[in-house]
Amino acid sequence: MEPRTSDGGADRPRSAMGKQTGRVIVIGPYLRTRRAGPDAREDSGVSRGLEARLEEAVGLARAIDLVIAGALIAPVSQIRPATYLGKGKVEEIIGLVASHEAELVVMDCALSPIQQRNLEKAWRTKVLDRTGLILEIFGRRAKTKEGALQVELAHLNYQRSRLVRSWTHLERQRGGFGFMGGPGETQIEADRRMIGERITRLENELKKVQATRRLHRAGRQRVPYRVVALVGYTNAGKSTLFNRLTRADVQAADMLFATLDPTMRALNLPHGGKAMLSDTVGFISNLPTQLVAAFRATLEEVLEADIILHVRDISHEDSEAQEQDVEAVLRQLGIDPAGGQRILEVWNKIDRLTPEERENVTNMAARRPPDRPCFLVSAENGEGIDRLLAAIEDLLAAKRTTLHLSIDAADGAGISWLHRNSEVLDKNLLDGRYEMTVRVDETKRDLVINRFDAVPNGP
Repeated sequence: MEPRTSDGGADRPRSAMGKQTGRVIVIGPYLRTRRAGPDAREDSGVSRGLEARLEEAVGLARAIDLVIAGALIAPVSQIRPATYLGKGKVEEIIGLVASHEAELVVMDCALSPIQQRNLEKAWRTKVLDRTGLILEIFGRRAKTKEGALQVELAHLNYQRSRLVRSWTHLERQRGGFGFMGGPGETQIEADRRMIGERITRLENELKKVQATRRLHRAGRQRVPYRVVALVGYTNAGKSTLFNRLTRADVQAADMLFATLDPTMRALNLPHGGKAMLSDTVGFISNLPTQLVAAFRATLEEVLEADIILHVRDISHEDSEAQEQDVEAVLRQLGIDPAGGQRILEVWNKIDRLTPEERENVTNMAARRPPDRPCFLVSAENGEGIDRLLAAIEDLLAAKRTTLHLSIDAADGAGISWLHRNSEVLDKNLLDGRYEMTVRVDETKRDLVINRFDAVPNGP
């Protein structure tokens, strides 16, 4: 038996949309600000254009092949507990839905179950809020078993909140055990129990995924490969940059959440060194908290990374607001965006800037403090990539110590250990001894010095 949702879909599958593609109206129910007009800005935090917010919501809808029949900003002076929008705006959209024969209305906000149900009754069509829409996209994009598990977990947590006492069948009680068992559980309690049991199973499976990832990370730590992770707002060009840096063929498209499942490839550094580059799911404003929690197994790669590349679409009008959104998610993960030089900002898509815009961006980059450097690149044409790679190599090298060793050629076990636990930069056989130059982590520096009587060569 499938759990019931607030809109009365008695036997609806987990995806609220299924495989259908229909006409949709996108509504931007944004709180009124002091400035009027379509270019009004929010008063809190970095300003974000309302038209840009609506355009992003339209892009989310297009990401699952919906046909956009209309889109409008619906200013809200006060959020109504019953319908979110005011009565007049609800009635106005009734006519809009009828004239466009819309099968779905997307509300670019988080709706309560009651609000969603009341709007569906008023408009006589399906209503999806921002959280539900993002879950639909993730459900379509997840390709691996791990991704599917994480999406299903997030969707079930969302679906559980949609169970409301709105239908008589949910209030019926099942009989207890035997004749003296008394009243049993209501239908809604049974649905919640079923969802809770499935969530528990998924969480246990994801714990196994996390354990497997820990083993993989432990394996990588035994070899001299460091991890560099890409993070950024969705559609900032992370996958294109990933392909440029690693010569891979990860899907890269001009759409929101083009890729979802994490990918890792070897990254060749300018002077022969190697690192592992990890591409992660893109972030977005108002990212549902259940998605952040569900994808924590994936985002652990970011937590363990030696360097984090924060990729920004510097050509986007809301680039600064997007930066704050990404930093907010990083803080949820326990990462301080301003903590040291672990994070490098990559200002991507400079090929889209006009000469005047490029000059302004270049001046902004030059004024950045030394401990928060940024790199202007175009992942599309390769501009600035060499400088970025050199910075990655320098930063990785700064965290490691270079040592000179002289080892008896008969010490095969010691030489083998060095190859497994350090980066061998140079190795020559002279008079029965190997003269070696290696680079090691700070955690293994003293161990190598004591075991092989190594001489520090400087950073």
